[in-house]
Amino acid sequence: MDQPPHGRAEAFLVGDAPLLRFHKRLALYSGGGPFLDGYVLSVIGIAMVQVTPQWGLNSAQQGLIAASATIGIFFGSFLGGRLTDHFGRRRLYTVDLIAVIVFSAAQLWVDDFWWLFLLRVLIGVAIGADYPVAASLLTEFTPKKYRGPFIGSLTVMWFAGAASAYLVGDVVTRLSDQGWRWMLASAAIPAALIVLARVGTPESPRWLAGKGRVDEANAVVAKIFGPHATLEIEPGRPAGGVDALWKSGYFGRIVFVTTFWTASIVPLFAVYAFGPRILTGLGLDGRTASMGSAVITILLLVSCIIALTAINKLGRRTLLIHSFAWSGLTLLLLGLFPGSPVSVILCLFATYAIFTGGAQVLQLVYPNELFPTEIRGSAVGLASSLSRVGGALGTYLLPIALDRWGVGPTMLGAAAIALAGLAVSVAWAPETRGKSLVDSARI
Repeated sequence: MDQPPHGRAEAFLVGDAPLLRFHKRLALYSGGGPFLDGYVLSVIGIAMVQVTPQWGLNSAQQGLIAASATIGIFFGSFLGGRLTDHFGRRRLYTVDLIAVIVFSAAQLWVDDFWWLFLLRVLIGVAIGADYPVAASLLTEFTPKKYRGPFIGSLTVMWFAGAASAYLVGDVVTRLSDQGWRWMLASAAIPAALIVLARVGTPESPRWLAGKGRVDEANAVVAKIFGPHATLEIEPGRPAGGVDALWKSGYFGRIVFVTTFWTASIVPLFAVYAFGPRILTGLGLDGRTASMGSAVITILLLVSCIIALTAINKLGRRTLLIHSFAWSGLTLLLLGLFPGSPVSVILCLFATYAIFTGGAQVLQLVYPNELFPTEIRGSAVGLASSLSRVGGALGTYLLPIALDRWGVGPTMLGAAAIALAGLAVSVAWAPETRGKSLVDSARI
């Protein structure tokens, strides 16, 4: 634990507190769930290269396996949001990832399509539950100056997990034709490390205060920030639960967050789940396609890091609009000219990777800033769940679309979704830069 800033003689709000090592550790540990999400979603794309011929999977079965974790996240995010608003952030912060360890390890012995599907759904449920828990906890502890970059860093961890999956997968698939089993089970290792790191994390003082446990909240604040720190008062708190999301103007915010989140992940999830296959369809051979997917993943990671440096300079709204505009244009070009030289195809995919980062990092920033503490977890969970409907549907339909229509029309469909996200952002995206959580959540 950090030494609190006792040397500050003047009182200050938690939202104006200095940055402590506690915040940095919390951001790192909270990124464990998104890391596992990116790892689990991406590693299946490589594993399917071996699983498909061994099990004789058709396109529909491939789509179900690829979408299984996303289906689980749909249920897990909603459930996790409800539970974290009711029982607190701390209780679920470690329990959810223990399930990831168990179900990931069980994939070593799976020998049936439906068992693999079920295990990956359960892994998705556990990972999905972690999103509202970890994001709410990080949001409610972080000073407003660092809130955007810190919450956005959770998305960077998603891409770090995805990049790690491609690197691990490329090595393991060369060892044996059963390497896919070890590849899928390997998610248990980072999950175990994250669980151990999270032990001892304190409860959110904002959640405690919202439940009337003011003395406990003040004790946490004093321990972390020192005796001169105080919590901002959140007036007019809505009753907790999903019902409050439909009242007092919050319905419009849920629609905005869900729509732009869906538009940003559908093309991305399709690329991740079937990246090698898409690149093969665009003219690359198998080995080059796999390595191309790994390079694109690394570029996506770099893109998100760039977006984090720009989120406070450009503001949330401007960053979101430009991200959708340029990434959508790139997908449009891929769809219109699928027969371009390999170098052009790779450059276009790389350009998409560079520009999509802004929309990706804002997926968790906006919902955590636009809703008050009492319903923050439920809002993040609901938005994550609803967006995953589109993500799961897109991932399921992608191999079918590739078989029936080819890469060009499929990329045009992805472009249309991204440009729809642009239209929604231009119409509805608010600006929350520099605002306290009280002000940004106020209708």
